[in-house]
Amino acid sequence: MKKIILAIDSFKGCLSSAEVEQCVAETIRSVYPQCEIISLPIADGGEGILDVLVRTTGGHFITAEAHDPLMRLRKARYGVLGDGKTAVIEMAEISGLPLVEEESRNPLITTTYGTGELIADALKNGYRNLLIGIGGSATNDAGLGMLQALGASIFNKNNESLGYGGRIMNETAYIDTSKLIPELNEATFTIACDVQNPFCGPDGAAYVFGKQKGGTPEQLNILDMGMKHLAEIIRIQTGKDIETLPGAGAAGGLGGCFYAFLNAELKPGIELMLDAVKFDSFLSGSDLVITGEGKSDNQTLQGKVPEGVMKRARKHNVPTLLIAGKIEDTKELEAAGFKKLIQVSPNTLPLTEAMKPDVARENIRRTISSLFNR
Repeated sequence: MKKIILAIDSFKGCLSSAEVEQCVAETIRSVYPQCEIISLPIADGGEGILDVLVRTTGGHFITAEAHDPLMRLRKARYGVLGDGKTAVIEMAEISGLPLVEEESRNPLITTTYGTGELIADALKNGYRNLLIGIGGSATNDAGLGMLQALGASIFNKNNESLGYGGRIMNETAYIDTSKLIPELNEATFTIACDVQNPFCGPDGAAYVFGKQKGGTPEQLNILDMGMKHLAEIIRIQTGKDIETLPGAGAAGGLGGCFYAFLNAELKPGIELMLDAVKFDSFLSGSDLVITGEGKSDNQTLQGKVPEGVMKRARKHNVPTLLIAGKIEDTKELEAAGFKKLIQVSPNTLPLTEAMKPDVARENIRRTISSLFNR
């Protein structure tokens, strides 16, 4: 092995992209000391996109106060890219699942209000090009909270102003956008989606992702009905049909909201990231690409990091190895084109133990060492 590229997503809740790649690189060098290893920390639009893009482009961070999914005030970051013109916001920084204690997770009440506050802060600081990563959310309010923070009001059929959270979708009769902050008229939005799910329905936001946000089966039914109702309200008000739009279901419907109300362009986050780190330029002369994530399954093939990396590498005839803490749906992943699938955590190891950073590092080292020492 003379040249290996590492483009591995974070093992969410455990190790960052850079930490996983450092562990893999150190292990490979112990076997092939002369091997050139290109490490490209990566993300797909969810957690990690802010750090990767700001650091890759030589940008800087800005800290602002905003409200988390339960409307608790806290500090959060957004970034400015090296061009000095583009603000990048990772919605998970202020509306992300890790910010809500497990026992408090409830997509009927969590809100994207804080994401709107970060957007407003960036606009008031003079930035008009906004790139938003919308993965890793704790919310399923279809972006209504974000709109509220930007000046919109949500009314029911009795012309009463509604509160926050996914529960207001079923009650929504009209979304008043007449008082949106004026800076929005000059802004352009590019949305990095880590999934391509539609707004609602069996493959939509509520049924596919609501459970991990704390939703019960009954709540998921309520949320999906609310999103279907809201999609019709949005169609009537804006003329845009988001019900089946790929990516509209990202972040609990936030993707659809951006598209309908802020004329945003929805793009697969991994494509934006690979372009930003100039991934293709490193492929010439490479023997192997190693990609991965915390858990790989059939959702990996819906716009996640490993699929995007593998497809780019395959165009240059470079084989791709997939590593993950846990791997399911192996036949589908193999058929997609990965040269080899490597699960680093033993099936007998409890998840809580496997997700301890030191345990994960040791499992990665052991697995990679065994692979390259064959």
